[in-house]
Amino acid sequence: MAERAAAEEEENLVAELGSYKGKVRIVSDCEEEIMLLWGIQQPIFSKHNAFVKQSSLQLKIDACGRSLSILQSPSSLGTPGVTGAVMWDSGIILGKFLEHSVESGTILIQGKNVVELGSGCGLVGCIAALLGAQVVLTDLPDRLKLLKKNVETNLYGDVRGSATVNELTWGDYLDPDFTNSLPDYVVGSDVVYSEGAVVDLMETLVELCGKQTTIILAGELRNDAILEYFLEAATKEFVVGRVDQEQFHPDYCSSRVVIYVLVKK
Repeated sequence: MAERAAAEEEENLVAELGSYKGKVRIVSDCEEEIMLLWGIQQPIFSKHNAFVKQSSLQLKIDACGRSLSILQSPSSLGTPGVTGAVMWDSGIILGKFLEHSVESGTILIQGKNVVELGSGCGLVGCIAALLGAQVVLTDLPDRLKLLKKNVETNLYGDVRGSATVNELTWGDYLDPDFTNSLPDYVVGSDVVYSEGAVVDLMETLVELCGKQTTIILAGELRNDAILEYFLEAATKEFVVGRVDQEQFHPDYCSSRVVIYVLVKK
């Protein structure tokens, strides 16, 4: 049965979706997608927090020819609902995925407008700016101080792109600054974590994204019911494809983390 499912998965791989030119598997049956992820990918057997140390005040990672220093606030994890004050594996993997994809030619990001949702510590947005994108990093009002500090700390000197930090609450009315010129890319890591968040996230994605926008979301596989809820909602508005794990950065991949590409139908 596993061999048949793997063969069916291979048949559903397509060459590209939106501006992403790598292989993705189109998600047409959300229940089947959950079965494939938990049954074949078997995330529970991969190490949790393989690339992060959340008890540390600082996380160092090499990217785009620099040694990036990402400040964390471990004490904030004790506050209910606050998870963006530290790094998670999905953020590391997404940032290095963007770098690897640019190097391999599956993504062209230089000069493109990028919005990062739920930026947290800001690693993904910083890497996108170093790759030449014009990035807007967004999060809730009480998360912006740490986010701004990390942008200032890591984007110094000769940076190919640019980065600004803006407040954005999912589900709220979008400021015209976001909608006057719709982004080429929207990126985010660990943005699917509750049913309520999915509703607000989907409302923002629909309003923020145009036909030319490619959405790239990474997340750690924790709760199959919430992921299925997200996929059911997303496939109503978007074509959704899961990135083949072979497209991840070879040194930063995990069966616990999945990356999806979405484009408007």
